[in-house]
Amino acid sequence: MDYKKVNAPLNTISRDMNQISANVGNVYETVKIISKRSNQISVEIKSELDKKLLEFASFNENIEEVFENREQIEISRYYEKLPKATLIATQEFLEDKVYYKNPIKDKLK
Repeated sequence: MDYKKVNAPLNTISRDMNQISANVGNVYETVKIISKRSNQISVEIKSELDKKLLEFASFNENIEEVFENREQIEISRYYEKLPKATLIATQEFLEDKVYYKNPIKDKLK
């Protein structure tokens, strides 16, 4: 997924949790859904970054040879400028792009 195209804010903003949790009906369950999605996004971003930075990995035993690579710095800056995973997950939740279910509630019905 291209997280640069996500319209999530770059800075943290205050939100009314009662309004956000209106569809779920429980504030704590809403926070749990958003946190699980946030963990999924952060793992995905981390693995993508690791895969890109692996190209620049040096497997030399000599610690004294440390050099600067412009491409590596640009890749790191790109990922630093992305919105945080919690902000992306919250935006996805608000846009109804997150699928969730509660098996306990399904048993009660």
